[in-house]
Amino acid sequence: MKYHIIAFFLGFLLDLLFGDPHWLPHPIQLIGKLIAQTEKSIRNLCRKKTDKNKAELWQGIGLVSVVLITVMAVSISLLLFAYWLHPYMGTAVESIMTYQILAAKCLKVESMKVCQCLKNGDLEQARAAVSMIVGRDTECLDEKGVAKAAIETVAENTSDGVIAPMLYLAIGGPVLGFFYKTVNTMDSMVGYKNDTYLYFGRAAAKLDDVMNYIPARISAFLMILCSFLLGSSFSGKGAWSIYQRDRRKHPSPNSAQTEAVCAGALGIQLAGDARYFGKIVKKPYIGEALRSVEQEDITRANRLLYAAAWMCELLCLLLMVILSVGKGLV
Repeated sequence: MKYHIIAFFLGFLLDLLFGDPHWLPHPIQLIGKLIAQTEKSIRNLCRKKTDKNKAELWQGIGLVSVVLITVMAVSISLLLFAYWLHPYMGTAVESIMTYQILAAKCLKVESMKVCQCLKNGDLEQARAAVSMIVGRDTECLDEKGVAKAAIETVAENTSDGVIAPMLYLAIGGPVLGFFYKTVNTMDSMVGYKNDTYLYFGRAAAKLDDVMNYIPARISAFLMILCSFLLGSSFSGKGAWSIYQRDRRKHPSPNSAQTEAVCAGALGIQLAGDARYFGKIVKKPYIGEALRSVEQEDITRANRLLYAAAWMCELLCLLLMVILSVGKGLV
């Protein structure tokens, strides 16, 4: 347990320090390739089904099963082998695996590229930068739309990219952490409600909803608490009020949880209609437009992200130490 606690903290620090350098191969990229290749293989094997929708549902379940079993086998084997060699080697490998699962620095870096482009007055570059971190069409967004898209991504991924994986890492180490990230990656690749993935991606999408249900709500409460502590640029009362009112204003049961808090904390309005694959998707607004969205709100959203991340990290460490002392494991 003590090695797990050390690795948990070191992995978090590594993420804050280094993020995801573009030159360094990332395991999530490999998982993405595995998902794409498995999807292709499953679809090729199951072409001649009369009931197409039912067939695609089962194919989607097959995809989830094959990919999760493969990723779990690799992560368990790597971790056990490292600890078998030496506890220090195991701690080092677990720290690196933990670091690769978290995405706080990467999210900040990529979203701040959008902010910098807006500051420079380069709307085309800002659209290109935000297109790297959102799923919607960005070519028609104005400056406010670009800033909103970046803020919403930071808010949503405060849970998906940081708090949720951190909680799973605390509970089950990198094995459970990679399980979560694999589900999350499958949802981002095949969890669309379009003609191609409506049935095929349903298993991945539903499993992602289940795994994010509790972490999204924990993330929201951590963000609300941080909104009371971060100073005059944030409204704790606004975060709590908008969270209570707007946390269900999203097709996903989880996405609006943290978006509502961020909108309320900053006193801005997020969400609304967006274009995906050339089609307008109707969405309700989240928050009150007490003022207009501005580029600096991207910076503020990242401050909220980092504050919530540190609070979650310290709380997890405290709980792990208390449990370990109680069981005599430290």
